[in-house]
Order: sequence, then C-alpha cells, then structure tokens
Amino acid sequence: MAERSSGYRPTLEDVAHRAGVSKSTVSRVINGEPRVRAAVAERIREAVDELGYVPNQAARSLVTRRNNAVAVVVTEPQNRLFVDPYFNCLLRGIRQELVRQEAQPVLLFIEEPDDYPRVGNFLGGGHVDGALLFSLRTDDPLPAMVDHMGLPAVFGGRPVGDSDHRSHTYTYVDADNRGGAREAVRHLLSLGRRRIVTVTGPLNQASAIDRLDGYRDVLPDAPPRLIAEGDFTLRGGADAMTVLLDRCPDLDAVFVASDLMASGALRVLRERGRRVPEDVAVVGFDDLVSIAEATEPPLTTVHQDIEGMGRLMAQVLFERTSDPSVSAADSSPLSSVVTPVRLAVRQSA
Repeated sequence: MAERSSGYRPTLEDVAHRAGVSKSTVSRVINGEPRVRAAVAERIREAVDELGYVPNQAARSLVTRRNNAVAVVVTEPQNRLFVDPYFNCLLRGIRQELVRQEAQPVLLFIEEPDDYPRVGNFLGGGHVDGALLFSLRTDDPLPAMVDHMGLPAVFGGRPVGDSDHRSHTYTYVDADNRGGAREAVRHLLSLGRRRIVTVTGPLNQASAIDRLDGYRDVLPDAPPRLIAEGDFTLRGGADAMTVLLDRCPDLDAVFVASDLMASGALRVLRERGRRVPEDVAVVGFDDLVSIAEATEPPLTTVHQDIEGMGRLMAQVLFERTSDPSVSAADSSPLSSVVTPVRLAVRQSA
C-alpha cells in the first residue's frame, strides 16, 4: 500500500532510505540494469510500491536517452484514417506493440508539402525514440530526412524503386503484394475467365506498382485499355470500374487492388446490371472483414495480416532502439520483412 501523503511526491532518496541502499542502486533497478542482486532489486521494488514512487520521466530520459515515445507518420489526409479500415487495422497493431513496450505513439500527418519541414523539425528535435512511416509516395523526402538525422525508422511498405526487396538503406515491413496479385489473377483464369481487367491503386505507391506487376506477370500481353488507375478509395474504385466497362463491355473478371475499391466496383457492376460472379468475377486485395463479408456477394480477396504487420513494424523498431548506447547512424539496418499472403475465396469469384 502506498504511503504517499496528499501533495507529497516521494523521491529517489526516500526509496533508497526505505530499501537501505544507495541512490545509484535504486537508479540502476528503475532503469532496468542487470547489475543488482535479485534480493536487493526485489527490496527496492517493494519500497517503490510501498511509497508510490513515480520516476521523473524527464530526468530518466536524460540518463537512458529514451523518451518512450514513437512518431507514427502518415502521408494521408486525416479523414482517410476514419473511413478506410486498412489504416484502423494497421494503427491497432502498432498501438498493441507500443502498449506492450510501454511507449506512447505520437501521430503526425503530412497532407501538404508545407507539412514536411514541420514534421522534420519535430522528428529531429529529440522528442521521440524512433519513427514508423507509411503511405509514402514516389520521391517522398521523408526517408532521406530520417536517414540524415540518424533517427531509427521502420517503413510500412518498401521504398519505391526497391522492387526486388533488397533495400540496404531503409528497413521496412511489407506484404507480398506482387505474389498476391499473381495468385488472384491465376484464380480468375482457373475459373475460365479470359477478359480480365484490373483496377490499380495510385501508381506512385509501391504496393500499387507491385500489384499491377503481379497482374502483368500472369497476363503479359494485356493491353493498357484493360488497366484503370484508382486511388484506394471507394469512389476511386467506382470511377475506375466505370471506365473499364466503357472500354471493355465484354469483360468477365476484374482484379481490384484493394477491398475498399472493390466495394465501389461491385456497386457499379450492380448498377450496370452485371451479375457477380455469373457475368463478372471480382477479386480484391486486403481481406478487410468489415468490407469483404459485407459486400453482396461476399468478396473473394487476397488476405494480408494488416494488424500483424503493424505490430511487426513496431517490434522491428524496438529491436533497433533496444540498445540506447548505439546510435542509428552507427548501427546496420535490420533486415526488412516481407510477409506472406493467401487467397481468401468467397462468393464473388
């Protein structure tokens, strides 16, 4: 039972006196150092509990060089996080691991070019121990910024240009987007479909590029008119599906590069009087259950463990920052991770 009086905050000296040890010994136990006998460490922990001692985090960070805070940088409009379940799943996984590590997330948005200096100044200001960054575009300055300032960072998705997953500069967690797209298109071929079109994501993002490459791996002779670019939104999927129906009225299958876009595509097919899957088979990508099981018919889609990828991003970052005596500039990049995917077959294809 804590003995803290109203208005009084126990000090390190109080804990040392109660436990019968020096202040430096108390400090070592509080900071998790191993060079203290188990019996002494237990006595100190009992004193901390009895007195209700709470370490001064500001002073502790000076010693440990840790803030117990991680920047989560999102290159998306803020409203996307509230309408796209993908981001909810990813952030939930990140938060789960940060809670386990007793760290606080600091959410930063980049919506306009003017946001980069503001976010860069914050990241370089010593406020966080590392950064998790996702939704990066082609030529995004963020990777170079965090690399220059020596801030430990893990990226959600490979940097654009590293198509062979061999980046030696940046550490990232990604899904096998290209392999998943190949599996989706091969499934459509196995159903006897021959006029297979695709709705891509924005082609300034690596995941969209990889999924289009997977489609082309299986259908290398597909003409450009069978491909329409979307933007990973419901409206983007609907607009792209409209374009494809106008170009190719006899299409009999569509691979859509996200579940949210697939939901929009299904709506347009229904409005145009196309039966799914009888007239047009549809496959998405993500396996967001809130979408895939709610569409009519339920959506066949490529499953990726989005929540698990969020947890993994944070785990990899904490591996990088676990030894405060080694700076990011002095340490070698950790191996990037490409997670497997699988096809989740439902009624749409």
